[in-house]
Amino acid sequence: MFAGLALELSGTLSIVLGAAGIANDTIFRAARYVYRFDLTAWGWIHVVLGIGLIVAGLGVLAGKSWGRPAGIALGAVSLIAQFMFIPYYPLWSISVMTLDLLAIWALSRSGEAGRRAR
Repeated sequence: MFAGLALELSGTLSIVLGAAGIANDTIFRAARYVYRFDLTAWGWIHVVLGIGLIVAGLGVLAGKSWGRPAGIALGAVSLIAQFMFIPYYPLWSISVMTLDLLAIWALSRSGEAGRRAR
């Protein structure tokens, strides 16, 4: 249940971040970094990723078989995207990265208790 809620929250925060980037692409400033992207493109990436995270979180909460692998995969992609966004908004990115890491950890460990019981 925790992993599903963490994915839902991470997805919601990604959508909010993406909407801010799309609506006003001058809202974030970054120093000179090696990787630099257009903020409108970043906004759309975060919106699409956020929708995917919310769908995966709903799958996990509903107990669907595709929920766990989708949650792990989308959490990993979100983790990378947030890492790449650190120069623009570090505190937000690190907070969402923490949620993604906890969700990935919970999803990858959730089958462990069942295997030990057998």
